[in-house]
Amino acid sequence: MALAELYTQYNRVWIPDREEVWQSAEITKNYTTGDRVLHLLLEDGTELNYPVDPGPLPPLRNPDILVGENDLTALSYLHEPAVLHNLKVRFVESKLIYTYSGIILVAMNPYKQLPIYGDAIIHAYSGQNMGDMDPHIFAVAEEAYKQMARNNKNQSVIVSGESGAGKTVSARYAMRYFATVSKSNSNAHVEDKVLASNPITEAVGNAKTTRNDNSSRFGKYTEISFDQRHQIIGANMRTYLLEKSRVVFQSDNERNYHIFYQLCASALQPEFKHLKLGPAEDFNYTRMGGSTVIEGVDDRADMIETQKTFTLLGLMEDFQMDVFKILAAILHLGNVQITAVGDEKSSVSLEDKHLNIFCELLDLDSDRVAQWLCHRKIITASETVIKPMTKLQSLNARDALSKKIYSHLFDFIVERINNALHFSGKQHTFIGVLDIYGFETFDVNSFEQFCINYANEKLQQQFNLHVFKLEQEEYMKEDIPWTLIDFYDNQPVIDLIEAKMGILDLLDEECLLPQGTDENWLQKLYNNYINKNPLFQKPKMSNTSFIIQHFADKVEYKSEGFLEKNRDTVYEVLIEILRNSKFHLCANFFQDQQVPISPFRSTIKVKSAKTVVKPPNKQFRTTVGSKFHSSLYLLMETLNATTPHYVRCIKPNDEKLPFEFDSKRVVQQLRACGVLETIRISAQSYPSRWTYIEFFSRYSILMTQRELSLSDKKEICKIVLQRLIQDPNQYQFGRTKIFFRAGQVAYLEKLRSDKLRQACIMIQKNVRGWSQRKKFLRIKQAAVTIQQYFRGQRTVRQAITATALKQAWAAITIQKYCRGYLVRKLCQLIRVAAITIQAYVRGFLARKKFRKMLKEHKAVILQKYARAWLARRRFQNIRRFVLNIQLSYRVQRLQKKLEDQNKENHGLLERLTSLASTHANDLDTIQKLEVELEKLAAQKRTSEEKGKKYKEETEQKLSKLEKLNTELQEQKTFFEQKVQEKTEEMKDKMDDLTKQLFTDVQKEERQRIMLEKKFQNEKQDYEKEIKSLKEEIKMLKEEKSNLQHKIQEEHHSQDGLKLEVGELKKQATMIPELQKEIELLQTQKMDVEKQVQSQKREMREKVSEVAKQFIESYDVEEVRSRLTPEDLEHLNEDGELWFAYEGLKKATRVLESQFQSQKENYEKEIEALNFKVEHLSQEIIHLQKLFREENDINDSIRLEVSRLTSENMMIPDFRQQISELQKQKLDLEHRLQGQVSKMKEKMEEMPNQEQNNQTEKGQRKRLEDQFEIHTKEEEKQIITVQEIQEINNHLKKQHEIENEIKSMMKQEASHLTAENMDLEEQLDMKDRVIKKLQDQITTLTKTIEKANDTRVPAVPKEYIGMMEYRKEDEARIIQNLILDLKPRGVVVNMIPDLPAHILFMCVRYADYLNDGGMLKSFMSITINGIKQVIKEHAEDFEMLSFWLSNTYNFLNCLKQYSGEEEFMKQNTPRQNMNCLKHFDLSEYRQILSDLAIRIYHQFILVMENNIQPMIVPGMLEYESLQGISGLKPTGFRKRSSSIDDTDTYTMTSILQQLSYFYSTMCQNGLDTELLKQAVKQLFYLIGAVTLNSLFLRKDMCSCRKGMQIRCNISYLEEWLKEKNLQSSSAKETLEPLSQAAWLLQVKKITDDDAKEIYERCTSLSAVQIVKILNSYTPIDDFEKRVSPSFVRKVQAMLNNREDIPQLMLDTKYLFQVTFPYTPSPHALEIVQIPSSFKLGFLTRV
Repeated sequence: MALAELYTQYNRVWIPDREEVWQSAEITKNYTTGDRVLHLLLEDGTELNYPVDPGPLPPLRNPDILVGENDLTALSYLHEPAVLHNLKVRFVESKLIYTYSGIILVAMNPYKQLPIYGDAIIHAYSGQNMGDMDPHIFAVAEEAYKQMARNNKNQSVIVSGESGAGKTVSARYAMRYFATVSKSNSNAHVEDKVLASNPITEAVGNAKTTRNDNSSRFGKYTEISFDQRHQIIGANMRTYLLEKSRVVFQSDNERNYHIFYQLCASALQPEFKHLKLGPAEDFNYTRMGGSTVIEGVDDRADMIETQKTFTLLGLMEDFQMDVFKILAAILHLGNVQITAVGDEKSSVSLEDKHLNIFCELLDLDSDRVAQWLCHRKIITASETVIKPMTKLQSLNARDALSKKIYSHLFDFIVERINNALHFSGKQHTFIGVLDIYGFETFDVNSFEQFCINYANEKLQQQFNLHVFKLEQEEYMKEDIPWTLIDFYDNQPVIDLIEAKMGILDLLDEECLLPQGTDENWLQKLYNNYINKNPLFQKPKMSNTSFIIQHFADKVEYKSEGFLEKNRDTVYEVLIEILRNSKFHLCANFFQDQQVPISPFRSTIKVKSAKTVVKPPNKQFRTTVGSKFHSSLYLLMETLNATTPHYVRCIKPNDEKLPFEFDSKRVVQQLRACGVLETIRISAQSYPSRWTYIEFFSRYSILMTQRELSLSDKKEICKIVLQRLIQDPNQYQFGRTKIFFRAGQVAYLEKLRSDKLRQACIMIQKNVRGWSQRKKFLRIKQAAVTIQQYFRGQRTVRQAITATALKQAWAAITIQKYCRGYLVRKLCQLIRVAAITIQAYVRGFLARKKFRKMLKEHKAVILQKYARAWLARRRFQNIRRFVLNIQLSYRVQRLQKKLEDQNKENHGLLERLTSLASTHANDLDTIQKLEVELEKLAAQKRTSEEKGKKYKEETEQKLSKLEKLNTELQEQKTFFEQKVQEKTEEMKDKMDDLTKQLFTDVQKEERQRIMLEKKFQNEKQDYEKEIKSLKEEIKMLKEEKSNLQHKIQEEHHSQDGLKLEVGELKKQATMIPELQKEIELLQTQKMDVEKQVQSQKREMREKVSEVAKQFIESYDVEEVRSRLTPEDLEHLNEDGELWFAYEGLKKATRVLESQFQSQKENYEKEIEALNFKVEHLSQEIIHLQKLFREENDINDSIRLEVSRLTSENMMIPDFRQQISELQKQKLDLEHRLQGQVSKMKEKMEEMPNQEQNNQTEKGQRKRLEDQFEIHTKEEEKQIITVQEIQEINNHLKKQHEIENEIKSMMKQEASHLTAENMDLEEQLDMKDRVIKKLQDQITTLTKTIEKANDTRVPAVPKEYIGMMEYRKEDEARIIQNLILDLKPRGVVVNMIPDLPAHILFMCVRYADYLNDGGMLKSFMSITINGIKQVIKEHAEDFEMLSFWLSNTYNFLNCLKQYSGEEEFMKQNTPRQNMNCLKHFDLSEYRQILSDLAIRIYHQFILVMENNIQPMIVPGMLEYESLQGISGLKPTGFRKRSSSIDDTDTYTMTSILQQLSYFYSTMCQNGLDTELLKQAVKQLFYLIGAVTLNSLFLRKDMCSCRKGMQIRCNISYLEEWLKEKNLQSSSAKETLEPLSQAAWLLQVKKITDDDAKEIYERCTSLSAVQIVKILNSYTPIDDFEKRVSPSFVRKVQAMLNNREDIPQLMLDTKYLFQVTFPYTPSPHALEIVQIPSSFKLGFLTRV
C-alpha cells in the first residue's frame, strides 16, 4: 500500500509549530495525488489548508494504541514528531523517565527523587532480559553484566548528555547495580570502595553551574574489573579535560568546586583551624559567582561524608590533612593582593596576610614568592633577564599557578583512589562506565567547549558505526537481503579538527611561536578553510570568531584565550619554588618523573589517559590539545574493543521543574545525542519488526477460518500478509521475525480496528434487535391482558339479572351460618387439646426445674469443697511466692546499701581531687599576684625617679632665669648710667621685654605646678591599687591556711578510716569460723532429714504389717454375731454398707488418696527446690563475674571500708540465725521422738481391737484420726523442712554476700569455686532424696493395693517403649537412621515420623539407665547428624521436608514425655507412665527448636527457588483466558516470551508444582499447622513477585491483563479449597495482587471512580496505586488512557494515608514460624523397626 493512500479522512498528521515544535491535526478530506493542499482540523477546532504541492506531505501520526511504547522503534511511523510525542506521553502522563530507542536508553531527568532505585528493584531486574521489563538504567547494566558473563567479553556503558541532564546520577546507579549483583563473599568490601570513589570525585570535580547544581566538570571512565566468578575485584579510573579555569573564575550564579565550600563550612572545626579559613564569602575564588550556597545542600555534612569516603578507601587523616592544606593554600593564594607600581610594574607586600599563610601552609619562602609573582625570568643565549610584570600579568601568573596546583592535586587524588582500588588477582573481564560531557553550545564558546564537542564528534562516529553494524547483523541473522543504508558520517568534521594542518595542529604550531597570538592563529584558519571547507565558516559580524558545523548544530567559537588555555604554562621560577618546598606533597607534584603505569592488567592493552608530563624547561611542551587528543584516541580504542551500551540523558527543561516538558529543548538534545539518527537509520529500511508469535497473536482476528486451520503459524502469517498487503516490497520474512516498512503496522492496526468496529456494530445490531423484540412482546402481552379484562367486564354486565342476584344473596347467607358452625366446633376441639398439652408440658417443665435445682444444690456443695481446696492451695502458693519475694527484696536492699556506700566513697575521692586542684589553682594565682605586685613596685620606683628628675630640671631653669634677670638689671643700670641721652622709646622697649620675660617665667611656673599635681594624683592611685592588692593577698593567704587546715583534717579522717579498716579486717577473720559453723549446721540438717526419712519408712512398713494382720485376723461371722440387731439396722439403714469391713476398705482408699496428694506435694516441692537451686547457681555465676570485674580496683580504700562495715553489720545476724537453726533442730528432734513413741503406742493398741466389737467403730475412727494426725504432722514436718530450706537459702545468700565482700581480694576465688562444687553436691543429694521419696510413694501405693480386697492382678508387659543400644553403636544408629535413610522408603511404613520415635526410644533407654554421659552423647550426635544431612541435601526438597517433620516430631516427643503437666494433659495413662524419670532435657529442646527453625527456613528457600521461575510466566505472561490477548509490538527489545512459546511455564505449571509440594509434605507427615504456614509463605511469594513484575512492566498494565490475573488468582483459590487450606491465611497474602487486578479493570474517569479506588485498594500503598494508574496502557483503540487529572485526584485522596512510600514488595520477607505442640498418637510399645533401616543391633525393651 502506497504511503500517499494513508492520508485519508480521520487520520492524523503532524505539522510544524513554533511553540511546541510539532502540532497534531486531523485530516478532514481524503488526499489524492496532485492536490495542492491538505485539509486539516487542528486540536483547538480551527481549520487549516496545509500546502503540500511545493513541499512534502506532513508526517503521519501513529495510532493511539502505539503511543507510549517502551521502545521508540515499536512505532509504526518513525520520525521526529512521533519520537517527541512518545517521550512526552511517557514522561508527563505516565511519569516514566526511561525509554528505549533501539540500542539507546533515553533517560529524562525528573528533577525529583523517585522510588525506583532500591535494592528490591535491583533484584527484580537481575537475571531478566531487557525486553521483559520496563526500560531502566538497571536493565542496561544487567544487559552489560549478562553479556560479559555469557560471552567473556568486555563491556562499556556510555552515559552522555548536557550538563544537568543526569549523567553523573545515571553512571552512579549503573555502578551501584554492578556492585550489588556481583557482591563477593570476601571481607575486602571492594564494592563499597568502588562506590565510595564517587563522592570524592564529585567533591573535587563537580561544581554548581547555571544549568546544574552538581555538574561534572571533567570526563570520567571507570573500569570495573571482575574475576572468573564475575565478582568485583577492583577498579581503575581515567579522567579527561578537567575544567581548571573554574578554580580562578566562575560566571554569575555559579560556584567553584564543591570541596572549597565544604572546607569553608568546616573552618571552625578544631582539626581545620590551622588552615586559617573563613566563610566562602571571604575568598576571591569562591565568591566570584555571587552564589556560595546551594539550596538544600549542607556543605558541612558533605564534608563529613567526603572524609568518611576517604577513610573507607584507606586514605587516612594525614593524607586528608595534606590535601586540605593544599586546597586552603589555593584559596589564600587567590586573596594575595597585587598592587600596580606605575604602568609597567607591580608588587606584592611582604606583610600580606594571605601570602604568609600560603607560604606557611606549603612551607615556602615568602620573599621569593612575593618577588616572582611580579617578575619573570627571560633566558636568552647570552644572558638572563629579569623583567617586571604589569598587574594584569601578575594576576594571570597567580591564577595560572593556582590552576596548576589544583590540576596536580586532582590527578594525585585520582591516582590514590586507583591505588586504593588496586587488586592483587588477575582481571578476567571488565565493564567500563563512561560519564562524559555531551554536546555543548553557549552564548560564548571557548577552548573547553571546542574540546568537548570534538570528543562528542568521535563518540558519535563510533555510535553510528555500531548502530550500522547491529542493523547489518540483524539482517544477516534473519537472512534478509542487505541493502546499503545511507547514514550520516561525521569524518569530515573530525578531519577538520584533528587531521594534519587541522585546527588543533595549527593551534599547537602557533603555541610554539614566542610571539604567537590568538589573532594570528585565527587568521591562519581563515586562510586555510574559508571557501575551501563547507564545515568551517566565518561569522559575518565578527573577526575574532569562527563557526564549525558539527553533527548536532553549528557552533560559534570565540578565539580569545585559545592559545593561553592550550599552552597551560606557568613560569619556571614559580615551579622551581614549589619544587623546593619542604612540604613533601607539594614538592612531589612538580618533580620530573613519569606517571606510574596502571596496575590493572586488562585483556585490552590500553595506556593511561594521563600522559607523561615533560619538564617545562624543554623546548617543546605538550599542549592541552595534544594531551586531550591522545587520551581521546586511547578512549576510542578501548570503546571499540568492548561492546558498548548507550545511555542518553535528556534535560526536559531549563527551570529544573519536576516532570515539565519543554519540547524545543528536548528536540535540540535529541538531535545532538544521536537518537534521531538511530531512528532515521531504522526508518530507511524495515523499522517495524514482529516475531511470528506476536503477529499471530495480535492479528489472528484478520485471519479466515481456512487460514487458522493450518498447523504452521509461520505459514499462516505469510499467507495472511500476502492477502492483506499486496505490495511484497513493504515487508520481508525473516527466520524468526517479519520486517515491515514504515507505516505498514499502522495500516494493519487500521484493518484490525475496522474489523473490531464491524464486529462491535454486528454485536450492537443483534443486541439492540433482541432488546427491541423483548420490549415489543412485553407491550403486546400487556395489551392482550387489558383487552381480556375489558371483555370480561362486558360479559359480566350482560349476564347479571334480579333473580340471579337474590339467589346469590341467599346462598351467601346459608354459607355464612354453615361456615360459622364448623369453625366454632373446630375451635372448641383445638382449645381442649391445647389445655391438655399445656398441662402435660407444665408438669414436665416443673419436674425438670426441680431436678435442675437439685443438681445445682449438689453442685454448690461440691463447689464449696472444691473452692475451699483451691483456696488453700492458692494460699500455699502465695505464701511460697511471698517468701521468695522477701528473700529477693532483702538481697536487693543489701546490694543497694553496697552501691550507696560505693557512691559515697567515689564522692569523697572526687572532693579530695577537686580540693587538690583548687589548692593548686590558688597557689598559681598567688604566684601571679606576687609577680604583678613586684611589677607595680618597680613602676612606682621608676615614676618617683622621673618626678625627681623633673623637679631638678625645673629648679635649674628657675636658677638660670634668675641669673638672666640679675644680668639684665646690671646691664640696665650700666646703660642708664652710661647712656642718658637715649630717648623714651628705648625705655618702653626695655619695659616690654621685661614684661615678656616675666610672663614666660610665670607660665613655666604654672606648668611645673600642674605637673606636680598630676604626679601626686597618680601616686595616690598607685598607692590605692597597692593597698587593694595587699588585701587580696591577705585573703588568699587566709584561704590558703583554711585549705591547709582542711587538708590536715582530711588526712586525719583518712588515718581514722585506715584504723577502722584494720579493725574490720580483724573482724573479717571471724567469717571463716562462721562459715564452718554454717556448714556443720547444714550437715546436721542433712542428718536430721535422713533420720526423718528412715523413721517415715519404718513407720509405713509397720502400718502395712498391722493392716495385713488386722485383715487376716478379722472374722466376719464373729463380728456379725457380736453385733446386736439394732447395730445391724444402724449399719444397713442406707443400704450401702453391710458390715464394718467395708468401712476399713474406705479407710484404705482415704489413705491411698492422701498418699497420692502427698506424692503430688512432694513433686511440687521438688520442682520448687530445683528452681531455687538453679537460681542459686545463676547467682554464683553472677558473683564470679563480679569477682573478675572488681579485681582491678581491689586497692581502693573506700570500697574496702564500705564492704567491711557491711560485713561487720551482718555478723550478729548470722549468729542469731545460727542459734535459731539450733533451736529448730532441737524442736525437730523432740517432735520426732514424740511421734515415734506415739506411733509405737498405736501399734501396740492395734491387735487389741478384735476383743471388743462394740468399740470397733471408735477404734477405726481413731485409726483414721491417727492417720490424719500423722499426715498433718508430716505436712508440718514438710513445712518445717521448707522453712529450714528457706533459712538455708537465706544463709546461702548471706554467704554469697560475704563472698561478694571478699571478692575485692584475689585470694577468695578458690572459695567461690569450692562453694560452686558444694552446691552441685547439694543438688545431687536433693536428687537422691527425691528419688527415695518417689520410691517410698510407690511402695505405699503397692501396700494399699495389696490391702484392698478387690485388687486387679498385674498384666504382664511385653514392651515398655525403649530401644536398648550400646554406647559404641551410636555412630551406626546415626549413619543408618539419619545419614543413609531415604524418605521414600519411610513413607511406605505408614509412620512417616518413625525415625523420630526410634530416636526418642533410645533417649528413654539412656534415661532409664540414669546414665547422663550416655544421654548427652546420644543427643549431641543426633543433633549433629541432622545438621549434617541437612547440609548435604540443602537443595533436596523431599529430604528437607522429611527431616523437618522428624525434627519437629522428635521435639514434640521430648515435650510429651518430659513429665511436665502442661504437656501431659492429652496423654494416655500408658504414655504418662513412659515419661522420662531422671533427666531434664529442656536445654536440648531449645537446641532442637532452633534447628527446626533453621531447617524450615532452608525448606522455604528451596521451595521458593523452585517455584519463582514459574511465577511471572504463569501468572502474568500466560494467557489463561483464550481469545483475550494483551500483546503489543515491542520494538527492538523483544520480550523473551515472544521469541519462542515452547517449553514456557503456564498457570498449570504453578498448580502442579504446588500440588507436588503439598503431597510431599503430607507424605512426610508434616504437621498441618506447619504445612499451612509453608503454603502461606509460598502464596505471599507468588503475589509479591507477580505484583513487583507488574509495577516494572508497563505493557502488562491493561484491562485484559487484569482479567487474566484475576482468573489466575481464582485458580489458586480453588487449589486452596481443594486442599482444604482456606484457614491458612494464604488467600489474604494475594489481596494486594487481587486489588491491583481489580484496579486495572475498573473504570477510571469520574470522581466516584476515584473514591471507589481509594476505598477498595486498602492493601496497596499510595505509591503503588499511582504507579499502576500511570502505567495503565490500552491494548485497543476502544480503551482510554488514564488522564493525569484523574491520577491527581486519586493522589490527593491518598495523601491522607500513613503508609510506607515503598513501591516494591519485599520478596525475601518471611512470616514468623511457630511450632505448635502436637502430641504423638502412636504408643511407643507398638513401634517396630523395619528391616530396611538396618538397625538389627537395637532391641526393644
